[in-house]
Amino acid sequence: MTSGGPVFITKPSLPPLAEIIPLLEEIWNSRMLSNNGPLVQRFEAALARYLGVEHLSLVANATVGLMVALRHAAVAGGEVITTPFSFVATAHAITWAGATPVFGDIDPGTLNLDPERVERAITPRTRAIMPVHTFGIPCDVAAFQDLSRRYGIPVIYDAAHAFAVSDAGGSVLQWGDMSVLSLHATKVFNTFEGGAIISRDRDTKRAVDRLSNFGITDEAHVDTIGLNAKMSEINAAIGLTQLNHIDDMIRARGIVAQRYMDGLRNVNGVRCVCPPCGSGQNHYAFPILVGRDYGMNRDALLERLKAHDIHARRYFYPLISDMPMYRDLPSAHAGFLPVARQITSQILCLPLYPDLDPARQQTIIDLVIQGQADIGPDRQNSRFDVEYLARIAS
Repeated sequence: MTSGGPVFITKPSLPPLAEIIPLLEEIWNSRMLSNNGPLVQRFEAALARYLGVEHLSLVANATVGLMVALRHAAVAGGEVITTPFSFVATAHAITWAGATPVFGDIDPGTLNLDPERVERAITPRTRAIMPVHTFGIPCDVAAFQDLSRRYGIPVIYDAAHAFAVSDAGGSVLQWGDMSVLSLHATKVFNTFEGGAIISRDRDTKRAVDRLSNFGITDEAHVDTIGLNAKMSEINAAIGLTQLNHIDDMIRARGIVAQRYMDGLRNVNGVRCVCPPCGSGQNHYAFPILVGRDYGMNRDALLERLKAHDIHARRYFYPLISDMPMYRDLPSAHAGFLPVARQITSQILCLPLYPDLDPARQQTIIDLVIQGQADIGPDRQNSRFDVEYLARIAS
């Protein structure tokens, strides 16, 4: 075991404690703890300005945010097409909203939901499409917009990883009917627990806000079935202080990501998935794909790192479509998801957070480099090649 203490997949970023104290004093003095208090209102406005969006609603977490968005889209009793390669909350939210997930295969380059596969899955029962900006890599938003226009189906983005991510057209959060951010402790920007729904227009925001507050219109009227999705004043206080430091945190994450890119670019059998630094990324994660030409399989590399107290993660493994509550769905059949199945057997996310010690990161890089020479019986990955994946997906 290498000295220096454990290295976990991530470490939450925290603002200076001294900056939070005055906001906590405001909460103690006002005794406003929830119900759209003054700090929530300030944070909502400040976050919308920072992200460059007009209509933003804070919620308690991203999962309830997805449920609220799906409820507004009236998906109950129908189907929602989504990716099997995501955190399970994506499909859980669809199910809690009263719809059935339909899984489409993913693009071998971006690892995001493939619009062509989505189009093949559209039926009269399709109520929405829910792509995920996986690892903060933008989806093919133009293609999904085209599908939405041609079929009259709303697109709701699970943007849990996509805080401050942009493409050539600006913020990726401006696409679709709604986008839902996660502000969970493990994300690039956190409020301990939290989330945000970005709406296309003011009417949608008003509806989302009502749904997030039990469906209450005023003190005497409840006009729809809502739930309690409100963010607390404490979480808003954390968010306000985090905003003072988020640009520095994203820059620091980019430096860590670039060290990985530089160190691993010539390792046979390893593909670094994320786009290069400076391309609108937030550097939420550093996923690699471990292919047949590498010296060992993905799980053997995971164990090698763990032996040195380095805790990488197999995000996302298993596929959502392989989990007990979803594996009997027709769309979960392995033959319909060849690319996702290939990717989930090879994916490994390496530790990434702003203050990752460069020496410990170099240990990670060295262990990956050394692994390419360890040719042995554990080389069990099937062939990885982008052209091959594209061929089997066609």
